[in-house]
Amino acid sequence: MCGIIGYTGTANAIPKMMKGLSVLEYRGYDSVGIAAQENSKTKIVKCKGRIGALEEKLRDQPIEGSHCAIGHTRWATHGGPSDKNAHPHRVGAVTLVHNGIIENYKDLRASLAEKGVIFQSETDTEVAAALINDCFAQSGDPVASIREASEKMKGAFAFGILFEGYPGEVFAVRRGSPLILARGKDGYYIASDMTALLPFTKEYYALKENQIVRLSPGGGRIVLSDGTKIAPQWETTTMTPESAQKGGYSHFMLKEIHEQPGAVVKSVSPRINADGLPDFSSDGIEPAFWQTVKSIQIVACGSAMHAGLVGLRLLEDLAKVPTSVSIASEFRYHPPILPEGSLVIVISQSGETADTLAALRYAKENGIPTLAIVNAVETTIAREADRRIYTFAGPEIAVATTKGYCTQASVLWMIAAAIAHTTGRIDDAQAKAITRSLLCDVPAAIEQMLTLENRYHKIARNLINHEHVFYIGRGMDYALSMEAALKLKEISYIHCEAYAAGELKHGTISLVEPGTPVLAICTEQALLEKTESNIREVRSRGAQVTLIVRDDLPTPPDPAEEVILLPTSSEAATVFAALTAIQYIAYETALLLGCDIDRPRNLAKSVTVE
Repeated sequence: MCGIIGYTGTANAIPKMMKGLSVLEYRGYDSVGIAAQENSKTKIVKCKGRIGALEEKLRDQPIEGSHCAIGHTRWATHGGPSDKNAHPHRVGAVTLVHNGIIENYKDLRASLAEKGVIFQSETDTEVAAALINDCFAQSGDPVASIREASEKMKGAFAFGILFEGYPGEVFAVRRGSPLILARGKDGYYIASDMTALLPFTKEYYALKENQIVRLSPGGGRIVLSDGTKIAPQWETTTMTPESAQKGGYSHFMLKEIHEQPGAVVKSVSPRINADGLPDFSSDGIEPAFWQTVKSIQIVACGSAMHAGLVGLRLLEDLAKVPTSVSIASEFRYHPPILPEGSLVIVISQSGETADTLAALRYAKENGIPTLAIVNAVETTIAREADRRIYTFAGPEIAVATTKGYCTQASVLWMIAAAIAHTTGRIDDAQAKAITRSLLCDVPAAIEQMLTLENRYHKIARNLINHEHVFYIGRGMDYALSMEAALKLKEISYIHCEAYAAGELKHGTISLVEPGTPVLAICTEQALLEKTESNIREVRSRGAQVTLIVRDDLPTPPDPAEEVILLPTSSEAATVFAALTAIQYIAYETALLLGCDIDRPRNLAKSVTVE
């Protein structure tokens, strides 16, 4: 969840640190800091708060003439947000920044304390610095000390490290947490993800597990676990700096909502062959593979899990494949029974989600085929899965996912269509109708919903005056309601819950009182009558109802205070139109409340610790 940036070269390191840290803000953070080599000494400036607070401290404590530095944005895990817990941490000759979590830090801390180490913070990161310093004091070799300390640590970590006595050199290592190397015209870089490097270069190398890197102004070398030294095999990213900027929108989230039509096209078009049929051969997945799949276990977290719930409905209703969805953090501790023919599908926007990665590894260890649906190419989940499908959503900067969820759902729809077609559940004409719908009807429906900003604003004005909001729906709409509730509470901080509409009378309706906002979703024609009955139940108890409903359904007079009509050119178009509406309602609500929409409190974009 934390963000790392590092540089060594011929240019002034401080502006590069500040630029890289500003790009990394989207990951979520509560403190920030840098360590820079100045006149052969390492100087640390760090503080609780945003980058603006660090800029103020640098005006009081300027760093001059540094060409080698590391920087960090911290999201608190061990120890609350404070100046002392902020990174970088220094113990003896070692200064480091850290993304991840050291699971056995308590035992290590106790052992190091017995040796006389006095800790200044509550963090596991300072323990890592002390351990590497202890090893360095014995060996005098930075690489050897990093390797020895890494073997003693349990958990996930990516470190950027400076050693006293090694001017102009940045050392790094990763296990579990991501770390990218990059080569620019004026030096070499490390960063937690590619977006932080785009202002400087497009050449990168994704550091692999347990590899140690040693960077100097003259070059970079990778040291393998057996001590072998290799040069990085540089690749060129297709991402652009512009793709990670707001592009005239007031927030990244709003920009990414508006990017969804194009993102869906990019996600589905490579999976449609010349005959208009679903085809994943470009992903290395031949039609025969789908015929081997007898059951599916989807594993994901947060919004990705909600996309999985949409996938469950499609895979069972369309492809007739028994499917279940597990929260990734629970999967390993109560794993389902997976018979022969099972496929584990893991979904992660970042490709680095710690719980999802752990579930993936558990499945592989137990011989279950795995398929990853990810957005980011240079990621651990993408590399380790047996098969992978990229969503091609492009950079998603806002913490609250929009186009990430949207493209995950579209890919799952394509998978359901591919399985149904290859197993004979649907014929060519039906399969073509689905691909045509996803490629044409869905983008058009989203575009249509994007024009209703004033309607969403009006709904939001009612929501901001309430502490509790409810979403209700049946079937697919219940899955959409879960994502809708999450979106509203994570960026507006209004308590919001989703309920299967039929469950209201089994207890939940007791929470409805005069004025309580209830938003009802109805995209399935067969369920309108039942959902309408539930709407009447809450309205009779004083609820203020917003109905998000198909435009071809015969809704009764005065069904709700507000009605949002959804286009019905296809089933998929209606679902994605509803998705756009719930995202925009959450955005407008948070905007009216003055919330930090792109970086909600306590949240991080990429959850790289369990």
